Amino acid sequence: MEPELTSLEEKINYFVQLCKQLRAENMQLRQALAGATSENRQLNQKISAAAGRLEALLSHIPEGDDETR
Repeated sequence: MEPELTSLEEKINYFVQLCKQLRAENMQLRQALAGATSENRQLNQKISAAAGRLEALLSHIPEGDDETR
């Protein structure tokens, strides 16, 4: 009976440590995801701003006529 209890205790300790490890990893992944989401939002804003500036520049370029060549 004692070996079974010892084995069960070892398994329980293993699973407790595994649970702690997975919680820590989960927290790190959540933080990484939050950082990536924030960076993605900033990059999308920069892309939108660049597209707006590009459209403004393109609107100032006169359309080409074949007669000018």
